[in-house]
Amino acid sequence: MGIFIKNSFRFFLLIIIQVFVLNRITLHQFITPYIYFVFILWLPFNIKRSLLLIISFMLGYTLDSFQHSPGFHTAACVLIAYFRPFVINLLIPQEGAETNYEEPSIKSFGGFLPYFMYTGILMLLHNAWLFLLEAWQFANPTYFLFKTILSTLVSLLLLLILELIFYRKQKFRTNTI
Repeated sequence: MGIFIKNSFRFFLLIIIQVFVLNRITLHQFITPYIYFVFILWLPFNIKRSLLLIISFMLGYTLDSFQHSPGFHTAACVLIAYFRPFVINLLIPQEGAETNYEEPSIKSFGGFLPYFMYTGILMLLHNAWLFLLEAWQFANPTYFLFKTILSTLVSLLLLLILELIFYRKQKFRTNTI
């Protein structure tokens, strides 16, 4: 399957899951499960930053259109797209997985812990920015903190379930022809 077709399918599937399943689930006032932005985390390593930001903008804008919100998801998606290369460079050595694997996964990061640090950092950043924009204030820091942390933990659990259901087979690329 071509990379464009595969990512287009992921884009629409994650938006559909978010809009028609996760947005209808009410767990608690502190827990808001978000999984749609995993699309940004699963984009190939070699994607250009400008294209990454444009795709992230489109993803956030699509969800904002469904939820009739004034750009909160768009801002959060563009923010994590901006920080994604920095987090990847922090967690992967210079001559690491981005030259040997196509996209981020447990295998390409060399294990469960580095991959979930990558996803956890970006999920925490996404949720913190989104909830800060939604509240537009920092008047109740304990509510903001609990909502951000609990929503991130639930989103990480959903990501683990997604990783188990949709196993992404990664081939090791070599430099030989």
